[in-house]
Amino acid sequence: MILHELIDYEILRLIWWLLLGVILIGFAATDGFDLGVGTLLPFVAKTDTERRIAINTIGPVWEGNQVWLILGGGAIFAAWPPLYAVSFSGFYLAMFAILLALILRPVGFKYRSKRESARWRNNWDWALFIGGFVPSLIFGLAVGNVLQGVPFRFDPADMRIFYEGSFFGLLNPYALLCGLLSVAMLVMHGAAWLVLKASGPVAERARSYGSLAALGVIALFALGGIFLALGVNGYNITSEIDPAGPSNPLLKTAAHDGSWLANYGTYPWMMIAPALGFLGAAAAFVAMRAKWEVATLLFSKLSIFGIISTVGLSMFPFILPSSLEPNSSLTVWDASSSHTTLFVMLVVSLIFLPIIIAYTSWVYKVLWGKVDEGTVNDKSGHAY
Repeated sequence: MILHELIDYEILRLIWWLLLGVILIGFAATDGFDLGVGTLLPFVAKTDTERRIAINTIGPVWEGNQVWLILGGGAIFAAWPPLYAVSFSGFYLAMFAILLALILRPVGFKYRSKRESARWRNNWDWALFIGGFVPSLIFGLAVGNVLQGVPFRFDPADMRIFYEGSFFGLLNPYALLCGLLSVAMLVMHGAAWLVLKASGPVAERARSYGSLAALGVIALFALGGIFLALGVNGYNITSEIDPAGPSNPLLKTAAHDGSWLANYGTYPWMMIAPALGFLGAAAAFVAMRAKWEVATLLFSKLSIFGIISTVGLSMFPFILPSSLEPNSSLTVWDASSSHTTLFVMLVVSLIFLPIIIAYTSWVYKVLWGKVDEGTVNDKSGHAY
């Protein structure tokens, strides 16, 4: 028996769909609070010292957290090549805007305190705000557009991809709603991190803004669900599809006349995901008001888990539907790499993913504790 045949192709595809979800949730739960702190920076910190306190809560960990973003891009490239090709080419300008914003973050960290000029530092603080807000918004915009369908198609002759959308076409009402939900979710998460790691007025202001963000998450998540039920058609497969068949999206037929909520009627247990999205945000609000520091962060992560899982479970088995030609839509069963590739990647992931998680956990343990005025004024040179 060939080694990769120990796991059925269908099971491997399902495992990699789950792993992609794990990586996306891991990114949002870790680097998400970095983005949230950047977005909150002009509002929770009024003096230079307070801003340095906020910055230094994430300064030692943001680079490690960003590993999840790189893992996500690598996983999509290797496990779901058509998804990588369509999304990274079709959303090129949006991706470029995210990269430009993320580039501002390390530059801002390194350069803002190099000069004593208040104007210099203020400009870099706004750069850090852009580095947090813009990716948070665009990630949500992307999810909103994916739920509505992306305007692409495959040429049946040679499987070339044609994308017929535009950057401004991404800025539609439902996508903007999802973008605002993403910003609110990550602001809530960033505030939870500041409540845990910062001290003094920074933590108190973060508690106030985080409480408002948590209420915003509940309202926007509910509004998004209502909009999805009443104003956005889902996709459904209208032909037989072989879960272990070849990776060719055009071998099936699909229609844009279904409902993204249909899976919840078929599999009622999936209701756990949106319930966790709501309950996590509500619990984060209560924990912030009660000044439960660790619990606030954990509940915020729970809400993130529920919200992202809701999107994945609602769309299953679709991973990128096509609004231009529904038959070209990508699904879990027809957009993956080969059986052998998925198996080799799974073995590698089972080796290195636990190492990444263990190392990350160790770093957080070593860096545990509050950041205060004494920390940022330490003359050792380690603080930003």
